[in-house]
Amino acid sequence: MAAPKKGRSHGAQSRPGRTLAFILIAMVALTGGMFLSGHTTPRLGIDLAGGTSITLKAKSEPGQKNAVNQTNMNTAVSIIERRVNGLGVTESEVQTQGSDNIIVNIPKGTNEAQAREQVGTTAQLYFRPVLTVAAGAPTPEPSASPSGSGKGKATDKATDKATDGGKGKASSTPTASPTSSATPQGRAVTDGLKADSSPSPSASASASGKPTPSASSTPDPATAALQKKFTDLNCTDKAARSQVTSGVKPEDPAVACGKNSSGQWEKYVLGPAEVNGKDVDKAQATINQQTGAWVVNMDFTSGGSKKFAKITSKLSQQQPPMNQFAIVLDGDVVSAPSVSSTLSGSAEISGSFDQQSAQDLANVLSYGALPLSFQEQSVTTVTAALGGEQLHAGLIAGAIGLLLVVIYLVVYYRGLSLIALASLMVSAILTYVIMTLLGPAIGFALNLPAVCGAIVAIGITADSFIVFFERIRDEIREGRSLRPSVERAWPRARRTILVSDFVSFLAAAVLFVVTVGKVQGFAFTLGLTTVLDVVVVFLFTKPLMTILARKKFFASGHPWSGLDPKRLGAKPPLRRTRRAPGSPVGPVDTKEA
Repeated sequence: MAAPKKGRSHGAQSRPGRTLAFILIAMVALTGGMFLSGHTTPRLGIDLAGGTSITLKAKSEPGQKNAVNQTNMNTAVSIIERRVNGLGVTESEVQTQGSDNIIVNIPKGTNEAQAREQVGTTAQLYFRPVLTVAAGAPTPEPSASPSGSGKGKATDKATDKATDGGKGKASSTPTASPTSSATPQGRAVTDGLKADSSPSPSASASASGKPTPSASSTPDPATAALQKKFTDLNCTDKAARSQVTSGVKPEDPAVACGKNSSGQWEKYVLGPAEVNGKDVDKAQATINQQTGAWVVNMDFTSGGSKKFAKITSKLSQQQPPMNQFAIVLDGDVVSAPSVSSTLSGSAEISGSFDQQSAQDLANVLSYGALPLSFQEQSVTTVTAALGGEQLHAGLIAGAIGLLLVVIYLVVYYRGLSLIALASLMVSAILTYVIMTLLGPAIGFALNLPAVCGAIVAIGITADSFIVFFERIRDEIREGRSLRPSVERAWPRARRTILVSDFVSFLAAAVLFVVTVGKVQGFAFTLGLTTVLDVVVVFLFTKPLMTILARKKFFASGHPWSGLDPKRLGAKPPLRRTRRAPGSPVGPVDTKEA
């Protein structure tokens, strides 16, 4: 059994060059990838690079009392942080200030403009039945020309549809005509709001604007007000579009604007919301395999699926335009597809999306609606002056600490310090390159706490070398030569290093999970450098020590090698002396080798 063990040991000792070659090739490959990616420096956090600070003021929606409370503010902070990070903006800071303000800090060089657009977006999503649709320009008086086509310019091409995971079918284009006269539209609004404001076969408006005969009485004041708002609405006016949806409750009928398949503005009278954004389980931007266009797929919750099936079942029995449902996001009609059969489970929003706009919409829908409305109070630019000063001081402290470590290694370990310094250099190169590559890969940004984590890692890495060196020196003190000492010391040192690094990594992982913001940067860097410490010790320090143990300078125990047996107080090897035949047995003599 001893022979195979020797063979394995001999093989392990004879191949350290392969291990060194592997890690050196890996370093070259990572460094080359860094230069090829065009990123040669790590991404910096807002404290080191500066950025944008946005102040949002919370306000309650009409009809809500005491909505601005600590619970809703904390929920809003969580949603905004997930939205901003969902755009690839990491190391962002989202925190409350006072009772009704939220501060959002976005690092420089990231998607600042996109993040600014989405941080305060309420993202109220509703599915409402369409009662009436007409051109987006104000409806002319009866004496005017019957043509009321919209004046808006075609800025995009929309083709809206809803699908049921490939099972249900819906028409791909809203079928309402954009031309109508004032009187018929007034009748359509009145008829569409009869009973419980839900569409019914007796309350339909034709796509051509011709009214269906119906014995209707004079509309109530609320209906008349809604009709006047619809008649006067000019969807080509941005201010008018924002005002018409302000303060509308989900359970009330609403007037809204959207674009048709030609990119022209249309205005809608919509019934009460049947499904809302909370009923959406998740949303994802994907490419439609048939059309090749970007779409947003939504999956509903079990309750939302039932609601969606109920409303589409009703709509599938109506005539145009009352067989359409409008997908309304923050008061704007994103799409208004027709329904020809009952749908449930999922839906697809398609239109003039490019990849970015589809992902933005999916991002907002996935992370939910804010419980409050927010008004942007201020947007300021944050400079990196203070962070730069702290970084400068931190780097000086790190350099002093590293210098002290180097002095200690040289004085105490002498020649062995060359192995330790080479290992520290390899660890530093790998840490820098990987941090640089993680910037574009996962959005990692280096902040001040992360720099502190890297400085702390110097001590962790140096500690691993010391454990290995001391194990070797202990073997030499027992009277063994250097080469067997290295191989005997490694298993015991390996166990100690792994246990120590595991504890360090576990602490970093727990810290990363239970903390937020900048402290996570410290935990992430500490965990990364701990893993790299294991890699460097196993793939660089140990093989290099094995190779140098064969060199005369170290193997002979030169006084400057750090492995001098006399300086270490090595015990001489025990040797039993020969005794002459018949001589009495006495104490065993020893002599120094």
